[in-house]
Amino acid sequence: MDEFLKTCLIVCPLVFLAGFVDSVAGGGGIISLPAYLMAGVPAHLASGTNKVVNGTGALVASAKYFKNGKVALRPALIAAAAALLGSVLGTRLATLVSETTLKTMLLAALPCAALFLALKKDFGRESERRKEPPPAREAALAALIGLVFGCYDGLLGPGSGTFMLMGFTALLSMDLLSAAACARVANLASNAASAAVWILNGQVFWALALPALCCGVLGNWLGARYAIRGGSKKIRGMMFVVLGLLFAKMLYDILA
Repeated sequence: MDEFLKTCLIVCPLVFLAGFVDSVAGGGGIISLPAYLMAGVPAHLASGTNKVVNGTGALVASAKYFKNGKVALRPALIAAAAALLGSVLGTRLATLVSETTLKTMLLAALPCAALFLALKKDFGRESERRKEPPPAREAALAALIGLVFGCYDGLLGPGSGTFMLMGFTALLSMDLLSAAACARVANLASNAASAAVWILNGQVFWALALPALCCGVLGNWLGARYAIRGGSKKIRGMMFVVLGLLFAKMLYDILA
């Protein structure tokens, strides 16, 4: 069998799955980036291709959420702008802080996040009307979410969409569906900035990116549709899956 076809057969189904998961609860990069590496794509090309594909998928999911009126536009755009800055800062910080140290800290934090979700049954549950904070406070908190988790995206990356989702829910009292929609918009910004850098540096495997992009877009569209129809209950279940996958990946990276 042709090598390129083999690569596509490995990458494309996993990118579809990653897009579905990403649009529901974030964390799709935990699935998609290893798929490129498993198929033998060099690390830099894999990262660049992954960002282009994921960024396009995030755009489609954001549009789907927006069309269905699930995006709280003001906090989403503020968080997106802050995420751009945070991503740049995170990339710079990556040269100063040990990656192993960061992964160890995250490894300790992930079970706490899962335990919090398990114990707080009403976390992110839909209510008839969200009590919006004063505009200045909402703007400050949205900027904080974008800056902190955009910075994390620049430092490490995996699970940034999930953490943004939890931030919108915990700090801005959004239900999980609205938070997922806003997280998609904010995560789109950090993906776009990263993708632009990779494209300018010629680190995108375009022949593979095009079929993978089609699969990723379809996965994101179906995932957003699944989340919108299923509401917070479906998103909550997917978040446990993502946190578990992220924990396993970080543990493997540290022990390998």
